[in-house]
Amino acid sequence: MKLSMRIRIARQRARMSQEALAAQLGVTRGAVANWECSVGAMPATSRLEGLARATGVCFEWLATGRGPVGYAETPPVTAAEAELVDDPAERRLLQAFRLASRPVQRMLLRMADAQFDEMEGRRA
Repeated sequence: MKLSMRIRIARQRARMSQEALAAQLGVTRGAVANWECSVGAMPATSRLEGLARATGVCFEWLATGRGPVGYAETPPVTAAEAELVDDPAERRLLQAFRLASRPVQRMLLRMADAQFDEMEGRRA
């Protein structure tokens, strides 16, 4: 996952607008929008540190994509256990699931379980 996407996820997890994050970091909203653009400029390391603090995510995850997103989360998954997602539709679903509320996540899991059960019934 690109840095631009991690910045956007961090901001959304913190339920902050680009404008609110910019104000907290002392930059313009356009700078935040540029960081979140896949072809935009990359923020300096000192800005990433401030961004991690402002949004409550781990600096290592924000800067590199490794480790847990937040501090109270489970330990990081080793590279050998990680799942890489190349399909854009699958990536969108995964990101939507991660950003969803717990009730919505439970509903999505029930739908997936029902799909698995149906597939198992066809094989029997």
